[in-house]
Amino acid sequence: MLLTILIVVAFILLGSIKQINEYERGILFTFGKYSKMLMPGWRLVLPIFQFYKKVDIRTKAVDVPEQETITRDNVSIRINAVIYYKVFDAGKAIVEVENFYYAVSQLAQTTMRNIVGSVTLDQLLSDREKISAEICTVIDKATDAWGIKVENVELKDVLLPEEMKRVMAKAAEAEREKASVITKAQGEVEASNNLAKAARTMAETPGAMHLRTLSTLNDLSSDQSNTIIFCIPVEVLEAFKGAGMNAMTGLTKAVDQVVTTKSHASHVKTEQKN
Repeated sequence: MLLTILIVVAFILLGSIKQINEYERGILFTFGKYSKMLMPGWRLVLPIFQFYKKVDIRTKAVDVPEQETITRDNVSIRINAVIYYKVFDAGKAIVEVENFYYAVSQLAQTTMRNIVGSVTLDQLLSDREKISAEICTVIDKATDAWGIKVENVELKDVLLPEEMKRVMAKAAEAEREKASVITKAQGEVEASNNLAKAARTMAETPGAMHLRTLSTLNDLSSDQSNTIIFCIPVEVLEAFKGAGMNAMTGLTKAVDQVVTTKSHASHVKTEQKN
């Protein structure tokens, strides 16, 4: 009989030994009341009178489901995030909240919708880190009473409507065209200033323009496939035309004079023979 009792007691004691891993903490309840926190190692939990619950204290990465919200400037967007948190007080995580996994997830969703709804779309796209830090601060403050430390919140994707994407693409294209026109205009101004300086320098130096022309012709002549076109003012062509007309008039007069002289000489010879 005694042996049987000893065997039963030994069996109960062996069944009462519980192992708590290094990354876990145990919450011990005695007669339904919170007793203490069980640290890693083998711990004795008496059956019937006591029971315990393990809590993982490692950092958890929880994906916040995609939420549809409206920004302050009335743009409908869909956004999701990931939240990193860990349990720093296992007793509070079990006693103060029924299911802290579900509670943290729901709190993250509502907080993300509220904060995103208080900013404009441009602020959301340009200050994502600032908004993430604000969401993290709000959630961390609310979960302190649950024994949970929120380490970080990262916004993953911001999904815009197709119409808004097209509008933003047009706006970005217009900004790039504006920058291109401004850059080109600035280049034209700098080029004109440099050309003006070069023109003044050449005008002050005798023969500089002629040397520059010869240098340009030399550069063009290096490639025989180039066709050289000279731009001559119309006034120069008119001058050549006037000179050509004067030359033709002078030549006509000279020919007429020669013909007249020859005709006169022939007439004189004819009279002498007679």
